[in-house]
Amino acid sequence: MRPSLKMKKVKARRRGLSGFAERLKRSGAVVDRTRERVWSRVIARPVFYSLLLAGMVVFLLGAWPFAKDHLQALSVLDQVSGKPVPKLVGDLVAHPIETADLTLYVESGAVRARLYEPEDLKNAPALIVLHGVHHLGIDEPRLEAFATAMASCGIRVLTPELPDIKDYHVDSTSVKTIGESVQWFAKQTGGPVGVMGLSFSGGLALVAAADPLYKPDFKFVLAVGSQDSMSRVAQYYDTDKDVRPNGTVELLPAHEYGPLVLEYEYVEDFVPRQDVAAVRAVLRAHLYEDKSAEEAASLKLDERQKQEALELMDATSPRTRDLIAKANAKHADEMAGLSPRGRLAKMTTPVYLLHGEADNIIPSAETLWMASELPSESLQAMLVSPVISHIDFEGTKPGAMDEWRLLHFFALVMHAIETPSGRTPWL
Repeated sequence: MRPSLKMKKVKARRRGLSGFAERLKRSGAVVDRTRERVWSRVIARPVFYSLLLAGMVVFLLGAWPFAKDHLQALSVLDQVSGKPVPKLVGDLVAHPIETADLTLYVESGAVRARLYEPEDLKNAPALIVLHGVHHLGIDEPRLEAFATAMASCGIRVLTPELPDIKDYHVDSTSVKTIGESVQWFAKQTGGPVGVMGLSFSGGLALVAAADPLYKPDFKFVLAVGSQDSMSRVAQYYDTDKDVRPNGTVELLPAHEYGPLVLEYEYVEDFVPRQDVAAVRAVLRAHLYEDKSAEEAASLKLDERQKQEALELMDATSPRTRDLIAKANAKHADEMAGLSPRGRLAKMTTPVYLLHGEADNIIPSAETLWMASELPSESLQAMLVSPVISHIDFEGTKPGAMDEWRLLHFFALVMHAIETPSGRTPWL
């Protein structure tokens, strides 16, 4: 049956209402989408950018200590090597400093020292710097330059004088002086302090840090151009060879300075007893680089003594090398007491090791031996670098990556000085 006209109109009205409802529904969806676009453009994007900006701020704040450590390291290395410090770096890390000569009254007696302090910082982090075997001691210009540069970066630096090391004697007395100086400075600053030892003093600092009596006051030890085994170093003076931990042999002619220090220490093993005082006076003046005193002492020698002195000053003389080997065997136990070797396997104090690649006074293989003996949790960083020789920057032409490695190494040290644990950021 065909629908009536009335029924057609009703159906048409219903279809119209249904279409209108559909259009309203679609319009609502358009409104919702428009609202979402407005939210994303007017509200959500500022929120996103705010979160992004906050993230960048957090990143920069986290990265600033890392950047600051490297800027400080750059400032120190430039000052020590005699290069001009870039103005931007100088403005960021330079602090006015003041120095004061002190006397440390410790258990074994009075110790002469010098303190370098940033004037505008109270309770600055502390570092002890130990001079190497040199007659100027704490007055040695390179040491003064380094201590001044570190203080300008906001660090309190104490340089205690080691009388025996100053007079070219490497002996156990200096180990005690180092330990007691660290105890004194730790008491003054309220906590363990970092210790940097140059040349033989670095090895002696490790010996002191391994002693339970002094260990609690060491935050970390940085040994620069230092010995692991005094006996192996003496053997190097005899042969110009130093065996590395991997079995390879380093061939490098020894500088006369090293053998002369050994001869001066044990001069009674090199000349007859009646000649000891006269020959020692010549050696002492020669080591002190005092030409007039050396000439005056030489004038007092008889012909036999002159020949003895000349042979001792020739580190390549077969007779001198034979005497070095005999002195090494005779004093093996004493040398063991001045060597970190045998103490490092149980070391818990953080350690940083730096050595010049072409060092011909204490060969760089010594640092490789120390690194091989230290527990991984104690060895924080190790670098054998062509940028330095023994403990200076003379005569080197490093590449960019070598300079970066040295800069990064010192940045880790700067971080350790300012950190209670004395450890690198990831340990």
